[in-house]
Amino acid sequence: MSESTEVEARFGVDGTVTVLSFTWHGRKRPVVSHGRQWDADDGRHYLVMTTGEQIVELVLAPQGGRWSIAETHGRPLSA
Repeated sequence: MSESTEVEARFGVDGTVTVLSFTWHGRKRPVVSHGRQWDADDGRHYLVMTTGEQIVELVLAPQGGRWSIAETHGRPLSA
């Protein structure tokens, strides 16, 4: 799965990115916990946990700064 999404994030002066929320099927999902981050060919990946312990892998593309949902882990996100 790779679906574009809107993300609210805080960008630190040291380059750190803290994802605060993202949108899934028109619903804003708050991020309650952050997991690991890594770089790949398609961009910077962020594992985040939203309410209901749903884990989502978000990707920030290096060109254009577009966010997408790469994958969900565990329980599926409900619309």
